[in-house]
Amino acid sequence: MTETPSDNDAATPRIVFMGTPDFAAPSLRALVEGGLKPIAVVTGSDKKRGRGQVLSSTPIKLLAQELGIDLILQPESVNDPHFASEIQSLQADVIVVVAFRILPEAVFSASSLGTFNLHGSLLPKYRGAAPINRAVMAGEVETGVTTFLLQRKVDTGNVIMQHSMPISPDETAGDVHDRMMILGAEVVLETTRRILDDRIEPLPQDDSLATPAPKIFKDDCAIRWSEDSGSVHNHVRGLSPFPGAYTNLGGKQLKIFRTRQIEGSGSPGQILQSEGMLIAACGTGAVEVLEIQLAGKKRMSSADFLRGSSLESGLQFSAD
Repeated sequence: MTETPSDNDAATPRIVFMGTPDFAAPSLRALVEGGLKPIAVVTGSDKKRGRGQVLSSTPIKLLAQELGIDLILQPESVNDPHFASEIQSLQADVIVVVAFRILPEAVFSASSLGTFNLHGSLLPKYRGAAPINRAVMAGEVETGVTTFLLQRKVDTGNVIMQHSMPISPDETAGDVHDRMMILGAEVVLETTRRILDDRIEPLPQDDSLATPAPKIFKDDCAIRWSEDSGSVHNHVRGLSPFPGAYTNLGGKQLKIFRTRQIEGSGSPGQILQSEGMLIAACGTGAVEVLEIQLAGKKRMSSADFLRGSSLESGLQFSAD
């Protein structure tokens, strides 16, 4: 049973927060610390994780419990009519969505003032599941966050707020993610306040400027050494720390997490230096490999890797 509003809390904004991973946590905390504590939180199911298969809760569930939010919903499917009924019964003023699932109209229309989502790009650029990864992989020097009102087609709703942020040449997707979730929390709080105060003027997106940011699959992670060093460098950092760009050496797969562009030439993937530093040739130029991980081993610096391996210059990294 979900709670329904009473006359005693009629003046209190009724906010429902939906999110699952760490990226959503600063936004939830910002709402509570800003005096807009949600009446309910919706998050993913508890799952067995790790080698011991221990049942664990999502970061948002753990934070909601810490913040004293009593009503926590964990639907198996957001398309279940029972879930839509639960959300409708909450009579929310605003539904805030940060890193959650694609919602059906029966759910996102269940708020009197609107349902908005925080997206990790400057929409309409990088619509899709992996906007941070795709922006870094593409070598973008700027990204940002957008809050927009949900509608049926994913990531296409009218924009409420946007804030930009730079991407440094050597930043990884993980670095950008960690800075973005802090910026996003500020924008989520301000967006919620503006909606409650009737101070928003949503603007339609220009679909002609849209670019895709599809989910990352394994094939997307293979390093193509025939590309120029800038592209290889961006590919590696755009997939770091997860899922990680990979290559093969001597029939063994390894992941590369950090690189640095340097001068050098050779056949694509050729190891140009393996003493003191690990340098590989690209289609044009070369990269120094800084962090690496062999299958089944811990992530380590290339210096540590070289101390435990005997590599000869001339060996070849390959995509398969």
